[in-house]
Amino acid sequence: MPEVALDFPRAWVEFPDPADPDVVFRCDLTWLTSRWTCIFGSGCAGIYRERPADGCCTLGAHFADKGDEKRVATWVGRLTPATWQLHGKGKKHWIELDEDGSRKTRVVDGACVFLNRRGFAGGYGCALHTQALAEGREPLEAKPDVCWQLPIRRTYERVTRPDDTEVLVTTITEYDRRGWGPGGHDFDWYCTGNTDAHVGREPVYVSYAAELRELMGQPAYDALVGHCEARLAGLLQLAPHPAD
Repeated sequence: MPEVALDFPRAWVEFPDPADPDVVFRCDLTWLTSRWTCIFGSGCAGIYRERPADGCCTLGAHFADKGDEKRVATWVGRLTPATWQLHGKGKKHWIELDEDGSRKTRVVDGACVFLNRRGFAGGYGCALHTQALAEGREPLEAKPDVCWQLPIRRTYERVTRPDDTEVLVTTITEYDRRGWGPGGHDFDWYCTGNTDAHVGREPVYVSYAAELRELMGQPAYDALVGHCEARLAGLLQLAPHPAD
């Protein structure tokens, strides 16, 4: 099915963070109430045509900071040959440097070292994700930040108001192709604006509740839920997502 255009009308809501009066959340209701869902393994065509089974795991994942890398390292230590297909190749060498010297997960045989390929007895998909679920934990605890946050995009902007007061505006929106930088336009397929992926039983703000709580904090997430529910109840029907 076709991918919708990147630019279309969106409905936004702004509200102060109940836990911090110096923070304002700006949230994309069009995205958060859409029916997008991850279809990895059940229709995902992969970002590159020649590697459809990799999903978006082809490039490996850059670490947000040292804390991100250290957290992932603790989970790498829990993986075994039974749960991680490339355990032998990757246990001692799962990090590499990109062309700019930034640290990221290593790419092995064309995809992330943590991607268990189809047919692996321990399960297809991210070994870290699978390990977290096996332990009854949220995958966001085990995976690199960039992996668990997708396809939510969080950005910050320090804004000075006309009365010279300053707030931190935190935007929560869709991580579309442009979120990847210029290279995002080279992807052969991408999910957030593709009608094939807008088949979820629950809207994004529900299916990604754990991730949004982590990104926003519980009080702000609770406020967001109220705005999303009002929209879905018919009080704010402006600008539905065109891929739904």
